[in-house]
Formats: sequence, structure tokens, C-alpha cells
Amino acid sequence: MTLHSIIAQAEAAGSFWEKTYYNNTVSLWLTSLGFVLGSVILGKSIYWVFSKLVKALTQKTKNTLDDLIVDLIEEPIVAAFIASGIYFSLSLLQLPAMLERVIAKSYTMVVTLLAAWLITRFFEAFYQNIVQPWAEKTENDLDDQLLPVLRKGVRSIIWIVAIIIGLNNAGYDVGAMIAGLGIGGLALAMAAKDTVANVFGGFTIFTDKPFKMGDRIQIDGVDGTVVEIGVRSTRIKTLAGRIVTMPNNTFASSAVENVTIEPSRKIVLNLGLTYDTKPEQIEEAIEILKDIVAKNKSTEEDVITSFNGFGDFALNIMFIYYITKDEDIAQTQTDMNLQVLKRFNEKKLEFAFPTQTLYNIQG
Repeated sequence: MTLHSIIAQAEAAGSFWEKTYYNNTVSLWLTSLGFVLGSVILGKSIYWVFSKLVKALTQKTKNTLDDLIVDLIEEPIVAAFIASGIYFSLSLLQLPAMLERVIAKSYTMVVTLLAAWLITRFFEAFYQNIVQPWAEKTENDLDDQLLPVLRKGVRSIIWIVAIIIGLNNAGYDVGAMIAGLGIGGLALAMAAKDTVANVFGGFTIFTDKPFKMGDRIQIDGVDGTVVEIGVRSTRIKTLAGRIVTMPNNTFASSAVENVTIEPSRKIVLNLGLTYDTKPEQIEEAIEILKDIVAKNKSTEEDVITSFNGFGDFALNIMFIYYITKDEDIAQTQTDMNLQVLKRFNEKKLEFAFPTQTLYNIQG
């Protein structure tokens, strides 16, 4: 290869790097791309340093505060570093003025949201390590119910304030935007009336205390344990293990039966014996029912038994007893029913079932 050809190839390569695409040379595009890749790689490296080296050093200290701080700041700092690297790489390019403004405003918004993320993480750490343990030590149940609601409220406020600050720093007139809602704001308020009603329903739950977390309640056909009380809704775990979310407004407009605070649980059974049963056998059946209640430690002494009617296919005995508070209702009912079945079978007392007698009339 001659010297002349080498020089020609070098000039051709140089002219390639100087070619312009969208107002930027190839070398400038590649430089910008290199900064993007470099910032991502460097961000990953910083994350590795935090997770491996810095954490290893903080774990050797007796103080747990440094471990907590490292956990809180590592991800937001890495994200901020990568975002700044991308913004710097884009600033190297000659872009349309409108696109430059969009990039600058977007970067301002991203930085503000990252700051909100960091503040939220510090708040969560404060809540989980200080506020929640303190609430668990108090005897009052009200703080256990209110604190989760306040926790969500504070987090929402942090993000709302961050969005407002971000939009304002990006050059948007937030006040004018809110004022400009006009009729749209009125329509939004009308659409949010159910939400407002649910919020007031939530405060009613906190003030009137018809139930608390852990209570078993019955409302509108739902029977289960309250697992979470929120500002807008309450979650109930049914006996089948499913989670039902009910708007708080429901509790203000419907009757709520709190099974947990009942002094006892009333159980009503209607037992039917066949029409072949003799009067003395019915009397014996009533005594058996009273004896079953007396011998069961999970039931109260009060019991109501009566021969209360002649059914279409059975002689009816009404049996009412009460399960003591804090006893296992399902297990007690099972024990009682098994005893009734066992004792009645021993005394040859037959349960009735629907029967039909046919008469053949011959003309």
C-alpha cells in the first residue's frame, strides 16, 4: 500500500466522522452515546460499591443507623447519577429549541421526583423503626388503626407536593392550571362525591368504633374478620379466606353486627321428630338437649327448648343455646350437633324427613 493510498483512506475516515446528521456530526453522536453508556455503567458500579463494599463496612459497626442510611440512599443516588449523565450527554447535542426545553423540564421533574422518593424512603424507615414499634407497645387500639391511614396520607402529600414543585420548577404555572380547571373541576368534584362519602365513612369508623382490626363482623351478607381499615375502604377476610374490599360509606348506611364483642353467640336449631314419636319421648328429647348444654364447657347455662309445633311432616322441637365469647363457634357447633345425633340415636329418637302418603281410591 502506497503512502498516497494511506493518506486517502485517512482523509475518507476523517470525512466520515465529520458527516452531519440532524445538525450533529457522527463523532458528536457517538460521544453523546458514550456518555449515556458510561453513566449507566458507572451507576451500576456505584450500586455495586454500595451493596458490596460500603454495606460490608457498615455491618462491622455496632450502630445500625449507618446500615439503614446506606439502604435508603443507594438506589435514589444511583438513579440520580444515571439521570444526570443522560441529561449531560443530551446537552452536548445541537437539538431543536423546543426539544431542548422538553429535555430540561423533564430532567427537572425527574430530579424532583427522585428527591420525593428519597424523602419517602426516609419516612418509611422512620415509621417502621420508630412509630410502629411505639404504637405496638401502647394499650390503646386507636393508634394502631389511625397510623396506617396517616402513613398513606403523608406519603400522598409528599408525592403531591413533589409534583407541584416539579411542575413549577419546570416553568408551569400550577396556580393557573388549577384555576383553569373550571367546569372540569366541578365535574371532578361531582365524580369524587362517592370518594368523599367513603372518607367520611372512614372517620366515622375511627370515631364511633363499631369495630376494630381483628374483629369479626357481619354486614350486607359478608361475614369475616377485619384485616385493614383505610381512609376510603375496609378489607374483610371472609370465612372462606377471600378478601372483600368494602367502601367505608357502606358502614355508615348499613347495620353492622360485631360478632367479636357479643357476650355470647346465639344458636337456633329446629329439630324435627317423626310423627311416630310418643309424648314421653319428646319430653325425653328435651331433657337430653338440656343435658348436652350443661355438659359442654363452651356453652352458657341458659338454654331454651320447647315442643313448639306440628309441622307438615315432623313434630318440631326448638333448641336455642349460647356459645361463650372467645370460644371456637364452628367447633362448638360441631360438638353439639354430634352429641345431639349420638344421644338421639341411643334413645331411638328418629329425625323426620319429608314424606308423602298416597291413597289409592278405587271407584
